[in-house]
Amino acid sequence: MLKIAHRGAKGYEPENTLKAFQKALDLKADGIELDVHLSLDGHLIVMHDETIDKMTNGKGFVNTLSLSELKSFLIADQYEIPTLNEVFDLIDKKCLINIELKNADTSAKVVALIHQYISEKSWNYEHFIVSSFDWNALQEVHHLDSKILIGVLTETDLDTALTFAESIKACAIHPDYQLLNQENTRQIQEKGFWVLPWTVNEAKDIQKIKSYHVDGIISDFPDKI
Repeated sequence: MLKIAHRGAKGYEPENTLKAFQKALDLKADGIELDVHLSLDGHLIVMHDETIDKMTNGKGFVNTLSLSELKSFLIADQYEIPTLNEVFDLIDKKCLINIELKNADTSAKVVALIHQYISEKSWNYEHFIVSSFDWNALQEVHHLDSKILIGVLTETDLDTALTFAESIKACAIHPDYQLLNQENTRQIQEKGFWVLPWTVNEAKDIQKIKSYHVDGIISDFPDKI
């Protein structure tokens, strides 16, 4: 069962920072999950929200700020906003990287970066999984390279997610954990998909979800899984 650190080890360090991703490695997580947006000048920026208002000492939409402007603001008064390249370099094949596309404009850039690390740095496709609630973004990834592993995110409807996952030959369903029970977990797996629920943090919920024999759990506290 994969232990995947949500936005890094978000329960211990500020989310989506290199510090949080290093903490995930220190806790022996099998994978990290992170979110990407595009900056004004086309860089892949690791940030959950579409603005930097909540997480930094700055304000503004990620896609209206250049990389240098984004780098001038700090998270928790000490950490720079990382680029996806910087996270790849930190992780350096030590664990799986789950890249959540926040919108479709990131698809081509993420595929290109995956290709760069495979061709130039001896990574392979198994080091990455790309997920999104924006299914158009996932269709674009599949169109650009069908070998990239895809996870279909859903918080509402497992059946619709399954139908879509089959249409693009995804490898995983990433459901809100509250949608799962023993039976539908088994049915999803019988169709050939991994089940990677999010975001499971409380001990009682972790134990319940583990009892369903899911393939992995996305949590702010990967060491509790």
